[in-house]
Amino acid sequence: MGLAEPTVRLGVTGLARAGKTVFITSLVANLLERGRMPQLLAAAEGRIEAAYLRPQPDDTVPRFPFEEALAALTGPEPRWPEPTESVSAIRVALRVRPAGPLAGMRGARTLNLDLVDYPGEWILDLSLLGKAFDEWSASALIRVAERPGGEAFAAALGEVDAAARHDEGTAKRLAGAYAEALQAARAAGFSDCTPGRFLMPGEMAGSPALTFAPLPPGPGGRGTLRREFERRFGAYKSRVVRPFFRDHFARLDRQVVLVDALEAIHHGPEAVADMRGAMADLLSAFRPGGSGFLERLWRGRRIDRILFAATKADHLHHSQHARLTAAMEALVADARRRADFAGARTNAMAIAALRATVEGEVEHGGEALPVVKGIDAATGREVAFHPGDLPEEPAALLSGGGGGWLAEDYENMRFRPAPLTLRAGEGPPHIRLDRAAEFLFGDRL
Repeated sequence: MGLAEPTVRLGVTGLARAGKTVFITSLVANLLERGRMPQLLAAAEGRIEAAYLRPQPDDTVPRFPFEEALAALTGPEPRWPEPTESVSAIRVALRVRPAGPLAGMRGARTLNLDLVDYPGEWILDLSLLGKAFDEWSASALIRVAERPGGEAFAAALGEVDAAARHDEGTAKRLAGAYAEALQAARAAGFSDCTPGRFLMPGEMAGSPALTFAPLPPGPGGRGTLRREFERRFGAYKSRVVRPFFRDHFARLDRQVVLVDALEAIHHGPEAVADMRGAMADLLSAFRPGGSGFLERLWRGRRIDRILFAATKADHLHHSQHARLTAAMEALVADARRRADFAGARTNAMAIAALRATVEGEVEHGGEALPVVKGIDAATGREVAFHPGDLPEEPAALLSGGGGGWLAEDYENMRFRPAPLTLRAGEGPPHIRLDRAAEFLFGDRL
C-alpha cells in the first residue's frame, strides 16, 4: 500500500485561539466538495476524481471530530465548534489523475492526506529539551515578571524557601500560581507560555509532572523543594515532551502553523515581540539540520514545507490583507534567516478558514470607510466594524513605534459563523484556504 498509495502527514498546530479546529474542518469539507478551491491546481484542472474519508491508520490516536465540528458550523444556528486540546487525526483519500504529457498513459492514483492536529503550546515545549532546570527558570522568571499576572506569582514565590524540605502543599500552591500567571499572559496576547501542559493539562491535571515552577538560583540538597522541582522538570521533559516528539511530531512531512497575529498586534508591542520570539522557537523545533538536541531525535524524517498562516483575515477589509501578510512575514523573517532548513520551503500568508463576515462601506466624516460586517457573538445582531489600518511598513510593528492601528473597537470583534446555504459541490466559504492547500500538498497531487 505504501508505494501504490503514498501518504502525506500534515501537522496542523496553532497558538492560542488561532482556529485549528475550524481550519481542519473547513479544509476537509472543501476537499470533499471542491467548488471553492480554484487555487488548488489539481482541483482547478479537474484531476481530483474523488475525495473521501478513510479510517485513520493509528488506532491509539483519537479521530478528529470532523462531523460534529462541521455540523456546528453549518447548522441552522451556526456556532464555533469546541476546540480540541490534545492530539487527534483524520485521513482524507484523494483519487487523482496525473498531469503532464504522459498523463494519458498512466491511471489515476490515490494520495492519503493525514491531518494531525495538536496544540501549538506543545510544540513550544520542544525548546525545553535542551535546557536544564536552572536555565529554564532564569528565562521563565524574566518573562513572568514582565507580563500580566506576574505580581501574584512573585508574591507566592516570595513566601517560599526553596532550600527547605519539600512539602506537597507548598508545591501545589506555587505551581498553581505559576499556571495562573501563564493563563493571564496568554489572555493578554502573549504567545510563549511554557510549559504548554500547564495551559492544557487534560488527564495530567494534578500530576507531579505538572506540579513545579521556576525558582531563583540558590542551594538545594536532597529532599528540598528545589531538588524536587528539578526532578519534576526532568520528568516533564522525558515523560511528556519526548514522547510527543517521538510519536507524533517527528513523523510529520508538512506543517501549517496558525497564528492569531491580529490579537498580538492589538495587544501592543510587547505581545508582538513575544510572538516574534515564539516564532523563532517554533522554527528551531522544525529544524532538521545541525547538531542540536532535536537533531539527535529526528530519525531521518524531515518536514520539507512549513506554512505560517495569519488567521482571521476576514476581520479586516481585503485592502488590508497584503499588510497582514507582510506583518506575518516580518514576524518570522528573523528566525527564517537564522535557521538552516536543509532545503525546507517556508511561506507566510493571511487566511480565513471560514469566512464569517462580508465587506461593505459606511460614511464617516464625509468619506466612505471600508468595514467588515458580521453577526456579533455577544448580541446576535449584525454589526459593522472598522478596526483600523495596519501600518504600511511592518517594521513599525516590530519596533513598537507609531500606533493607531487596531483600535479599541477591535476588542469587540467577536463574530458568530454566518448561516450558510451551500450549493452542491461547494464547501464552506473561506479566504485563501485553497492557496494554503496548494502550497502544503499541491505538489503531491
